[in-house]
Amino acid sequence: MGMASAVVFASGAYAQTPPPADFTQQISQASLPLGVDPNGFSGAGAAVLGQAVADSQYVLIGESHMSREIPAFTTQVCRLMAPSGLTAMAIETGPEAARAVGSVMRSADREARIADLMRQHPDALAFFNGRDEGQMAADCAAAAGANFELWGLDQEFLGAGGYLLAEMLKSNPGPVARAAIEAMAAQAQEATAAALESGSPGDLFLFAVTQDTLDQAGVAIARDGGERAQYLFGLLTESHAIYHASQSRAGDPNGRRARLMKRTLAAHLTENPKARVLMKFGAWHIYKSLNPLNQRDIGAYVAERADGEGVNALHIIVLGAKGTAGSYAGVGRAVTVQPFDITEDEDEGWGKDVLLMRPADYAPGDWTLIDLRKLRAGGVASAPTEWRNLALGYDIAILAPRLSATTVLGVIDEPKP
Repeated sequence: MGMASAVVFASGAYAQTPPPADFTQQISQASLPLGVDPNGFSGAGAAVLGQAVADSQYVLIGESHMSREIPAFTTQVCRLMAPSGLTAMAIETGPEAARAVGSVMRSADREARIADLMRQHPDALAFFNGRDEGQMAADCAAAAGANFELWGLDQEFLGAGGYLLAEMLKSNPGPVARAAIEAMAAQAQEATAAALESGSPGDLFLFAVTQDTLDQAGVAIARDGGERAQYLFGLLTESHAIYHASQSRAGDPNGRRARLMKRTLAAHLTENPKARVLMKFGAWHIYKSLNPLNQRDIGAYVAERADGEGVNALHIIVLGAKGTAGSYAGVGRAVTVQPFDITEDEDEGWGKDVLLMRPADYAPGDWTLIDLRKLRAGGVASAPTEWRNLALGYDIAILAPRLSATTVLGVIDEPKP
């Protein structure tokens, strides 16, 4: 599959300096068509992907968020893993958010219950208020069996303050702690109303609450709050610290977030030795090397841990060539949907190279799988920077021909059916 048989997009569509000829040949030899549909994977890439998944204790998917197609892809990976054991899916949301989603993911009224939660506590969930993420969780649970769990590794999301406080009150704290929690819950309710009016996450409790209020509440909760309330208060204060560091551009919020995710995953793996885990996070989190922020994120941690355990970790990046992308549009709002096309990006990128070399005999709906392990085996020292970083950070790269934006539940501006 050489350049002679390629469909060339360069004329008039975009200007991209192609990789050196010898490296172009390596990319072509490492590329295969992959069919992705509700029945599973097909095409030459299916065998490569299937064997790589079968050989791995940890499978990590780095994605572009808020699509319909990548959750569907992930569901098929779940179905590959399930017959030989799938303990959990680790996801880019908080532990309590994951617990809330996990408690309803096997329920017939799952979407209605998530929508109710989102109306009560707008922005309490990251990503899993999306219809397609929820369907993925339900489908993976059905494939993996009754013991399958969702593990939330991240900080709790922007609007989770009121939800965490409500859960603290449910835990039956003592009178001193209860008074402090109730006072914060009233503040959170006012903050949520203001944020729904403005759309600004800066009006939510996790941003509006002062450190002095948290410090005083911490003393009360330590006195007679009980173990559950103290745990939840720890999640609240850590989330508050990360968001405030990000807002003030002080400290190292991304590093703090990555360290939190590593600690949380380590605790799960201590409780579940030999666990087989599927992970799904934004693409930068899953690099097995330093990521584009020059950080060792959760992907690097899993890669090193797998080496120490003598097992395999498979790192897969999945992006789209064009379509529509969903993005955060404000507190309680439906996602903003915008078209995208990587051929129109000003920056050079590996996805453009893949399109440039896409063979004419691929079916229109075929995804493209690039086995980056082959590129590493051939040496990437002289490869273009984008490809060198990609091959050092991931094992398999997959480009979908088209992505479409998901929709979210329980929003105040939900479109009429």
